[in-house]
Amino acid sequence: MASSASRLGRSSTPVGWCCRLFASCLIFLGGALSAAPIDPQPTQFYVDDIKAAMTEHIQSLTVIDGYWHTIDDKTLDELVLKFIQVHDPVRQINQGVYFACTDFHEQHDDEKIYDMDFWLKPVDGVLKVFQTKVHKEPRHTLLYGWYKHPRYTFVNDEIEYLY
Repeated sequence: MASSASRLGRSSTPVGWCCRLFASCLIFLGGALSAAPIDPQPTQFYVDDIKAAMTEHIQSLTVIDGYWHTIDDKTLDELVLKFIQVHDPVRQINQGVYFACTDFHEQHDDEKIYDMDFWLKPVDGVLKVFQTKVHKEPRHTLLYGWYKHPRYTFVNDEIEYLY
């Protein structure tokens, strides 16, 4: 006489039991996955969004006394800088990474200008700065006075150090 499992078309062997369990899990997970919301397309940010994010970031850096107190990423010197401007153009470097270049001058010398680069990416739908570097530092010559001396350039939106 056949067992009730075989009469119902089910196997009572361990292999058959494992196959039924696996199939049940796939059905359960498939239903759960299909019920999950589809991820929306990433938000596209534009010039005004990048500039607004930079304005907010710079305001947060300078809230105490109007100066940004930071450390030079190469020399490790302390810098006390006053914001001048965001350069045009700001831009999108790749999917989800945006870029802005700015000018700051030293606390007691308006002619010593640092060109600071900022990289931004979306965090919870808002652009946030995740990297900052001194792009150009102030240098002095007898012939030209103070000028911004570059530390690096960009090749295909990648940093190429000059020295």
